[in-house]
Amino acid sequence: MDAALIAKCADPSLPPAIVEQFISAVGSDDPLAVTVKADGRLVLIPKPRSPDEAMAVIKDYVGHAIVRVGITQFPADVRVGDPSQLQPDMFDACANLRTGTGIFAKVARIVTKWYGRPTNSELLPQLFDDTVYAWKTGTFEGDNVFRANDPGGPTFMNKSSEKPADDGEPAAPPPESENSTQSAEPSSANVGGMRIDLSRIGGGR
Repeated sequence: MDAALIAKCADPSLPPAIVEQFISAVGSDDPLAVTVKADGRLVLIPKPRSPDEAMAVIKDYVGHAIVRVGITQFPADVRVGDPSQLQPDMFDACANLRTGTGIFAKVARIVTKWYGRPTNSELLPQLFDDTVYAWKTGTFEGDNVFRANDPGGPTFMNKSSEKPADDGEPAAPPPESENSTQSAEPSSANVGGMRIDLSRIGGGR
């Protein structure tokens, strides 16, 4: 992942090292990537060659399958109330990174709050692992993380969000949970083995 793209587009509450690990764990190097899962199974689809083709795939499946998009593989309908509101800018690398890391940061705050907002940097790998797992499955402790309110507070151990807890996303993906194998690429590193380079994050606070 290009450092300049991260600096320009990623959520500022996430350190660049975390963003890189997030993309490595769940993302894709193809901005046009579309992953569709129905009834827990990956649906084979033709590889989109343009944003218009990618949008056509989304419109075919959104609403009755779980559709993940772009380099961060966020749920396509996570912030819209109606499929007709979906826009092709979700396939722009910067826009996708901004939206995806923003949602991932919210999930991180949910996980961090559940852990009691610890300050021990040795817990950071476990916090990260659990956040990635929640991103892949769509749930954490039985709650839909994409539908849940943003609790505010620390994002991992880096910094607090710049806004207070909100009233939830305008819309949510289908309530079906995804399993831990959800990824743009089946060969992505598995969650249990994920460890991040703490030295690049800067002291753990």
